[in-house]
Amino acid sequence: MGSKLSGPAGQGGKTIEQNADINVTPFVDIMLVLLIIFMVAAPLATVSIKLDLPPAVPNESTDKPKEPVYITIQESGSIYIAEQETSVATLPADVCAAQAVATDCREERVFVRAQPEVKYNQFMEVMNKLQENGFYKVGLLNEDIE
Repeated sequence: MGSKLSGPAGQGGKTIEQNADINVTPFVDIMLVLLIIFMVAAPLATVSIKLDLPPAVPNESTDKPKEPVYITIQESGSIYIAEQETSVATLPADVCAAQAVATDCREERVFVRAQPEVKYNQFMEVMNKLQENGFYKVGLLNEDIE
């Protein structure tokens, strides 16, 4: 009598079939967890910067914009408002005098430029003095690099 054994010995004639299907359930579970982690972490990674942008629709006014006040810091440490020399102590009053506006002079835009050789502490001294006195609309100018 010949018994037909297909498979390892001692299995009593039962045929064992191998399952070649991949179980994707753990893979799907991991992918869903990663998706949730990235959905929560992505908004936290964005950095917001407050910008004072012009309006999308320009004003229809025909008034010519007022000439801004330029503060220039030279390498020697001297500070000029247009062609007038000033000091850090009298800077806020001189900026208001140079603007010659009837409204609050702190609401007008001021531009600061410095020579490349000016030390950082000299520049920051001017910036800090402006901010201490309520000048928050300050623009920084530099030379075009070609």
